[in-house]
Amino acid sequence: MNPKNRKSSAISSRKDSFDAQEFLDTAGVAKRVKEFNKAEVVYAQGDVATNVLYLKKGLVRLSVVSEGGKEAVVATLGSGDFFGEGCLAGQSVRMGTAVAISEVTALLIEKAEMFRVLHEQQALSDRFIAFMLARNIRIEEDLIDHLFNSCERRLARALLLLAQYDKGSTEELILSQITHDTLAEMVGSTRSRVSVFMSKFRKLGFIHYTRTGGLKIYRSLSQVLEE
Repeated sequence: MNPKNRKSSAISSRKDSFDAQEFLDTAGVAKRVKEFNKAEVVYAQGDVATNVLYLKKGLVRLSVVSEGGKEAVVATLGSGDFFGEGCLAGQSVRMGTAVAISEVTALLIEKAEMFRVLHEQQALSDRFIAFMLARNIRIEEDLIDHLFNSCERRLARALLLLAQYDKGSTEELILSQITHDTLAEMVGSTRSRVSVFMSKFRKLGFIHYTRTGGLKIYRSLSQVLEE
C-alpha cells in the first residue's frame, strides 16, 4: 500500500484503549511530578537513564543527533505517552534527547520501581506492553509520515493526534497553547506554510478557533488523510 495515500491507523478509534493514569494509580507506583517549561530539555542524549517518564500534560519532541552533528526528529509525543523506557531494556544512557515544545507536566518513575510493579502485576504488565507496542507503531507511522506525506497531510495527522482521536476520544477537545510555531516544529515545516493550511482547514470547517483562543479539532479533518 502506498504510504502517501493510506489513512494512518493511528487515527482510527480504539475501543480497548489503555488508561495509563489508571495503571499508575491502581498499581501503587511511587512517582514524582516534574514540570518543564517550553523549550526546556527533559533529558539529553548521553544522560544516565534511571527512570521512565509518563507525559501527563504537554508535548515532547524526541530527537537524535548523529556523530556528524545532524539532528533527526524521531517522534512528537503528547499527553498519555510513556517515554524513556529504554532503561528497562538495559540502556544505561539516553539514546536521544527529549525537549518540551509546550509547558509539560511529567511523572518520573524510577527504573527499579517500574520493574517491581511490572513483575508483580501480570495483567497490568500485559497492558503496558500492549501500550508500548502501539506507541512504537505510532512512531513508525510518524517516520513514514515525514518521508512520504505532504506538509498538509502531516499537519492534519498531527492535529488529529493532538485531539486524541487515536486513543478513542469521542469528544471534540479544545486545545490551548498550540501555536503555529509549535505545529511547524512538529511537522517539520515553516510557520508560514502551517498558517496557510490552518486557514484552509478553518474555511473547510475542520477546525475552529474559540473566542478564548483555544483550538477545536473536528474528526472530519481525517478527510485530508483520505485524499
